[in-house]
Amino acid sequence: MGLIELKNIKIYAYHGCLVEEKKIGSDYRVDLKVKADLTKSAISDRLADTVDYVHLNHIVKEEMAIRSKLLEHAAERILIRILDELHLVKKATIKVSKINPPIGGNVEKVTIIRSKNR
Repeated sequence: MGLIELKNIKIYAYHGCLVEEKKIGSDYRVDLKVKADLTKSAISDRLADTVDYVHLNHIVKEEMAIRSKLLEHAAERILIRILDELHLVKKATIKVSKINPPIGGNVEKVTIIRSKNR
């Protein structure tokens, strides 16, 4: 089993329950960790045999662009896509932080962990 981590993906998005959040948006930070069998790719040196971190980053950016009231909802959508689209991924952990929300301070993070049911 191997681990691929993407840290500090910075995204500007419009999540939140407040009217202000829908209008002005905020900066977000996403950290992602996926567990997968990387044995084959370690030997083959082929992108097709691993979890492509560019694909992971693409999923994060696409899903964060879809407005949600709750960070948990955006995070769940990201995890569902990762587990559905990347067959090597067995478990994924996502942490989403809202930087400078209109209420002040930072939302330290929302963390969700999902595993495949196989």
